Amino acid sequence: MGKAGKALKQVLSTYGISQNRLAVTMGINRSTVHQWVNEISDPLAEAVTHMIKALRQINSTAAEDFIDLYLERQPPQPSAEPEDNL
Repeated sequence: MGKAGKALKQVLSTYGISQNRLAVTMGINRSTVHQWVNEISDPLAEAVTHMIKALRQINSTAAEDFIDLYLERQPPQPSAEPEDNL
């Protein structure tokens, strides 16, 4: 199954957001969120955009973390050599 479910599961757990709260905010059935989180089914692209909007309403940091996980963005790495500001 897709990475959306894995990313969503991690974000919901990290930020203490219940599947029910996300479902209510999205205006969908909790069983749909359950299926995504447990990788029974993958959300459609349109559902992912609604998911992000709902997460932003609940917790904007959670939404940004979901996007980073979903897109497999890596946090910026510190440079190995210090910059010369001369």
